[in-house]
Amino acid sequence: MLQAAEALLACAAPEAALAVLARISPAPGEERRRWLLMQWQAAQAGLHHDRAAQALQALAGEELASLETLLLPLDGSGQAAGPPGRRPAIDLLADHLESLGQTRRAAVVLLSSRQPGAATAARWGRAAQLAGSLPQQERDAIVERALELAAVSEAWGLVAELLDQQLAAGVTDPTTARALERRLRLGARIDDVYGEWLQRRRQAAAGPAADQRLQLLDGQLRSPRATGGHAAPSTAPPSPSLSPAP
Repeated sequence: MLQAAEALLACAAPEAALAVLARISPAPGEERRRWLLMQWQAAQAGLHHDRAAQALQALAGEELASLETLLLPLDGSGQAAGPPGRRPAIDLLADHLESLGQTRRAAVVLLSSRQPGAATAARWGRAAQLAGSLPQQERDAIVERALELAAVSEAWGLVAELLDQQLAAGVTDPTTARALERRLRLGARIDDVYGEWLQRRRQAAAGPAADQRLQLLDGQLRSPRATGGHAAPSTAPPSPSLSPAP
């Protein structure tokens, strides 16, 4: 019967596949794993976030971190797909839980990520955003850990995003000051003139020195309609005509 459910998934009939799977009592081991994967595929395709989340949690058991290395196809059909069409199950489980309004559980899932690198840093940053019920100090600690992971991976764009996240959250004054100082330093390091300019503009209490720096950055930011700007008229020669010559 698993073959029948698989065929229904391939035919884009997730509701029928779920009905077939509900009549199956899989044996422990590989058969149950395959059954759970198909449960997720059918629930994902049918937008049943609760059933999709249950299937992924059952696959993980007590080891949520195991979902980091499980790549699942995004179309839910069960057909083979290349890496661009797949995502780690840990991120998909967090998506399902967030869709159900279970943001704290989604944060717990993301915080179980253990692989070193930018992917875990991004998950921890997202967890801090989702865990709105946590005290601000705990959320700050989560972002700090994410910043460490991103910096070790030299994922400077992600570091900038995490610092911007801290600044946008209205964190405590010492944390805000530290985040701003690091964000401005990073902007100079990665030549992010716009990012530095934007953060300086957002600081209402900027002093005279900051004002001078802001004026300098204003001068560096090219108007979109100035020469070379993205909205400037093109000066490139016209493309040759494709019509036959007379």
